[in-house]
Amino acid sequence: MRLELGNIFIKDVQFGDSTKVEGGVLYINKDEMLKEIGGDEHIKSIDIDITRPGDEVRITPVKDVIEPRVKVEGSGAIFPGTVNKVTTVGSGRTHALKNVAVVTAGRIVGFQEGIIDMSGPGAEYTPFSELNNVVVVADVVDGLKQHAHEEAVRMVGFKAAAYLGEAGREVTPDEVKVYETEPLLDSVKKYPDLPKVGYVYMLQTQGLLHDTYVYGVDAKKIVPTIIYPTEVMDGAIVSGNCVSACDKNPTYVHMNNPIIEDLYEKHGKELNFVGVIITNENVYLADKMRSSDWSAKLAGFLGLDGAIVSQEGFGNPDTDLIMNCVKVENEGIKTVIVTDEYAGRDGASQSLADADPKADAVVTNGNANEVIVLPPMKKIIGSTDYVDTIAGGFAGSLREDGSIEVEIQAITASTNEVGFVKLSSKGF
Repeated sequence: MRLELGNIFIKDVQFGDSTKVEGGVLYINKDEMLKEIGGDEHIKSIDIDITRPGDEVRITPVKDVIEPRVKVEGSGAIFPGTVNKVTTVGSGRTHALKNVAVVTAGRIVGFQEGIIDMSGPGAEYTPFSELNNVVVVADVVDGLKQHAHEEAVRMVGFKAAAYLGEAGREVTPDEVKVYETEPLLDSVKKYPDLPKVGYVYMLQTQGLLHDTYVYGVDAKKIVPTIIYPTEVMDGAIVSGNCVSACDKNPTYVHMNNPIIEDLYEKHGKELNFVGVIITNENVYLADKMRSSDWSAKLAGFLGLDGAIVSQEGFGNPDTDLIMNCVKVENEGIKTVIVTDEYAGRDGASQSLADADPKADAVVTNGNANEVIVLPPMKKIIGSTDYVDTIAGGFAGSLREDGSIEVEIQAITASTNEVGFVKLSSKGF
């Protein structure tokens, strides 16, 4: 499967008379966009705001972050199974508006929602502070159940990203990158001397607002399967979860997964990137055993020499992570796991809830329990009323002057477990 990704670099976002890209600026007709993304009977009100890198702005509670994209050639459309029909994507040509994101916010759904500061020390912990963010604040009707609340806001976000993506349909991209994964036998024949490497992509599916969707299907209903990496770039996998903000994979991260990007960068040079195995994170032991068995079976079926395993979330999913690692290793495949840590505020506690001697190659993206003080901001998009009760907060987190003392667990993508982070490791 071959995908051309045309990147259109956006320098600024402004409201205007029509929605278009002109001179590197994304102009948005606010009234038209509100009409396009509205209409859900569960939504009481929607507003749209714009914030840019360096603004003294705090966005919270953040639910999802989504990159505007549009398919211009090939089958299907962006976000298949959600706002568009279920058709296999990942081939042809897609245009992406870079340096722009749709951020959904509004009344809190669950306690595991996040903060994005566009300036100050908090901005140093989230990659999303570097984007021109189109913030959609959606509030739902009173009395709506949490799952319906989450779904309503999720769909508004996808509609907004698809609407803005259309502005790039007829634009000549600033660059075009080509990503191609050949059928397995062709790939092995083409690169006979390169190690075959695959990616075991763990998706958060624990339920209770911890959900991820594949072609519109709740991934807790699937068994592990093989997917082309390019399908992910077209929005085949989207977020629908409220797992802790620091290490959740917003839809933007799925579409720009750095593990997939890095493996493609080395494909045909240092390794043969043969594909992605998607698997779920389960609650019951029998389901964990079944899914990890299938992940390892598929890794063996692909004849992998090496595998990368990433997780989403912490605690209970640590068991899925270690099970996947151990069973893939037992197939004779060298395995690296990618995670983050909950090692206590002093860093002295056990980092993961599970461990095994075979998990001896680990990439960590930071300790989510590290504490930070976020200074007051001139503008709040959303509300800070709930800050004391979010994951990473505590009684007294929100101070009288508007500053916030929290663990970085509360900052969106601060310790993201596929490496979509601003933190880095330093060897001594």
